[in-house]
Amino acid sequence: MGGTDKRPNCWESKKCGKEPGGSNARASGACPAATLSAADGTNGGVNGGRVCWAVVGTLCGGKPVGMFAQKIVNCMNCEFYVEVKEEEGRGFKFTK
Repeated sequence: MGGTDKRPNCWESKKCGKEPGGSNARASGACPAATLSAADGTNGGVNGGRVCWAVVGTLCGGKPVGMFAQKIVNCMNCEFYVEVKEEEGRGFKFTK
């Protein structure tokens, strides 16, 4: 993707519906990755949308996972993580 192309956020790629206003956000709340403004712009994403592996409380296997150490092995095998790492190349940021 070129520099002006919009890169997908995790909720767009995974189609979880957990972004603010998403189909699953009303029932159980928006995902922390979708609302973490401190991470906005990291890896070209909106809020924590392209650094979700470093955000506490994101979904892993359909369940919210707290601590980074509990989820990072799964995240590093996630197709979205691999995609972001490949797209960002040398500019990839592991954390916000």
